[in-house]
Amino acid sequence: MEGGIEHRMVRVNGINMHIAEKGEGPVVLFIHGFPELWYTWRHQIIGLAARGYRAVAPDLRGYGDTDAPLSHTSYTVFHIIGDLTALIDSLGQEQVFVVGHDWGAIIAWYLCLLRPERVKALVNLSVVFRPRNPEKKPIQVFREALGDDFYICKFQEPGVAEAEFASIDTAKLMKRFLTSRSPGPFLMPKGAFRYSADKEIALPSWLLEEDVNYYANKFNKTGFTGGFNYYRAFDLNWELSAAWTGVQVKVPVKFIVGDLDLTYHMPGVKDYIHKGRFKKDVPFLQELVIIEGAAHFINQERPDEITMHIYDFIRRF
Repeated sequence: MEGGIEHRMVRVNGINMHIAEKGEGPVVLFIHGFPELWYTWRHQIIGLAARGYRAVAPDLRGYGDTDAPLSHTSYTVFHIIGDLTALIDSLGQEQVFVVGHDWGAIIAWYLCLLRPERVKALVNLSVVFRPRNPEKKPIQVFREALGDDFYICKFQEPGVAEAEFASIDTAKLMKRFLTSRSPGPFLMPKGAFRYSADKEIALPSWLLEEDVNYYANKFNKTGFTGGFNYYRAFDLNWELSAAWTGVQVKVPVKFIVGDLDLTYHMPGVKDYIHKGRFKKDVPFLQELVIIEGAAHFINQERPDEITMHIYDFIRRF
């Protein structure tokens, strides 16, 4: 599925970045999560281009056809925001609309904190803003709440998650991730993840074998270390962002999450969203959408619905 999407490489912030783009008009920058690629936005790129926008979706550093520095210390939010700011410059834009999902949502929150003047409005999917806790590092918080088998904790040790993922057929691994509908925390007890990924998985109507194979072919070439490095930089980001403790996100925001999304069921998240603290940290939160029966990979599971949600919001600005 290409639908006239064009591909090129751009030089940004000292690395070569692959971008997919289509359309003419105001720029909408799409930021993918883990374990994904520009491809996660394939439907939205075509949908927004058809509605008069220029949709641009990079492979983030460490992913797909974009350069992948080896050390996790090259994956701080300052590096990623540097890449994206340089990309926005290369597109000849002062400001863009931003759409993020999963890790892309985390990056988008940081982009709005660090460079709010570059963002016209934000539509974020799945991951809420997490204000910096000055008392505890993020990995400690995750360990205390969800244990050492929680996937973010499991990803910390270089080589461990790589070995586990390498022992599983990559197409099966991608199916296991993309089709998961369990709202509980994603735990990876030793060997259990491989066992669950090895079972035959029937694909839902919204995911084709060719989609799975696109991801699998790219990750077969790159491995998953680039993606893991985002998680391995969690505590480093916490250290580096001390000066932004308590700073609000001050761009117009629409937030969308599925009610079966595991992120929505993380300890404290529902209270944070529904009891006023989210709105306090993100004062220009204008719309909050909880989509019934939708899981984590919501932009792929409900492509037309998400495209319309994005369009309905950004066309006001």
